[in-house]
Amino acid sequence: MQRNHTIMQFFEWHVEADGSHWERLKAAAADLKKSGFDAVWVPPVTKGQSAEDTGYGVYDLYDLGEFDQKGTVRTKYGTKDELVSAIETCREQGINVYVDLVMNHKAGADETERFQVIEVDENDRTKEISEPFDIEGWTKFTFPGRGDQYSDFKWDFTHFNGTDYDEAGKKNGIFRIVGDHKSWDDQVDSEFGNYDYLMFANIDYSHPEVRKEMIEWGKWLLHTVKCGGFRLDAIKHINHTFIKEFAEAVTHEYGEDFYIVGEFWNPELKACQHFLDTVDYKIDLFDVSLHYKLHAASEAGSDFDLSTIFDDTLVQSHPMNAVTFVDNHDSQPQESLQSWVQDWFKQSAYALILLRQDGYPVVFYGDYYGIGGEQPIPGKKDAIDPLLYARHHKAYGQQDDYFDHPNTIGWVRRGVQDIPRSGCAVVISNGEAGSKRMNVGEERAGEVWLDLTNTREDQITIGDDGFAEFPVNGGSVSVWALPEQDVEPSGE
Repeated sequence: MQRNHTIMQFFEWHVEADGSHWERLKAAAADLKKSGFDAVWVPPVTKGQSAEDTGYGVYDLYDLGEFDQKGTVRTKYGTKDELVSAIETCREQGINVYVDLVMNHKAGADETERFQVIEVDENDRTKEISEPFDIEGWTKFTFPGRGDQYSDFKWDFTHFNGTDYDEAGKKNGIFRIVGDHKSWDDQVDSEFGNYDYLMFANIDYSHPEVRKEMIEWGKWLLHTVKCGGFRLDAIKHINHTFIKEFAEAVTHEYGEDFYIVGEFWNPELKACQHFLDTVDYKIDLFDVSLHYKLHAASEAGSDFDLSTIFDDTLVQSHPMNAVTFVDNHDSQPQESLQSWVQDWFKQSAYALILLRQDGYPVVFYGDYYGIGGEQPIPGKKDAIDPLLYARHHKAYGQQDDYFDHPNTIGWVRRGVQDIPRSGCAVVISNGEAGSKRMNVGEERAGEVWLDLTNTREDQITIGDDGFAEFPVNGGSVSVWALPEQDVEPSGE
């Protein structure tokens, strides 16, 4: 049978802007596979506003680090050739690569244009706070370094519906562009009245030429880099029916195995469910609801009722469409959606996404390797690796939950015949030390199980009835399983 699938988010905000990241991925591929990863999500591969741009200030979608534009040939992460080579190495290792796509906006225009706008209230984008007036906006993209190679499409203000800066007046604001068929899109999130506009020059998906160009680009990209999937950025700000159209088009181009996950950053479960209905389940979504539950649990300590950890989460309601994560580049400290899961709970949080039957889990580069920048945070590879091992070798079969206590919860995976010595028992405490009496199956009678996290040195012998008492330290997690080599019970 197939082993469990696991994604590595292979970047964090402070990855060094030295142009070596694709080489880092290439060098890490074999070890990632050995650790149990079979997919990596990489940052935006397209040219940003500078050599330091993380890729989310996207300038030219067709420049993957090939043309001298914005003062650089390479992107923050490397050159096009290095990217293609890294993806090829990952494929050779049996690792799928999911490329991050930024399709909401464009930044770093080549020229300004004069056009008419109406300024809107930043806290309610449906509220107009000016009469129509002319501005000089950065909305003309001619790509002089690339010319017409790969695409002759040139962007101007007619392809956008909003921008944030008037060069003539040296003024910042949110300016809705005035014109025929110009308005905020109504197929977007309703925060701030209407959340079509996020930043920079906002792409207008009511424009048929824009829709056509973006779909053609998506097809070009998957053929050019030969990736196995996309991660779609900021989709609550993009016309939802276009997302469905885009997903259908690229999946038809590549085949049904092409994987797409979207960042719909809304913790309200009903909003996520509505989005999935709208796109006809053509893509999966990150489980933002679960992330915030994990964050809340880490903040509240023993005051948090662990038995409710999965209530009102996407993985509970839509397990086949949920991509689970603990933290990511946006939630890390000092970033836009900071909601960092505290260190004491981090290993427990990863157990909750890695060792259960539902959800497609992501391990964050910043958690695994560490975070750089002015306030670095050490990596937790030593704490996560045992969980990856347990996911790859042990966490299979029937799942029985013991969520019957607010501070100590557990579950059992019964294992499967196709994977010898599989099966495990997981116990998590957010309070004092405790234990959980759980049944792992009568066929396990007499087996001696150890804690794979090495947190506890106990040996647990499974009883004749298949039950055992599985202990856990306070504020900790233990993963009990049959080791690769049998051990004799203590004292025998």
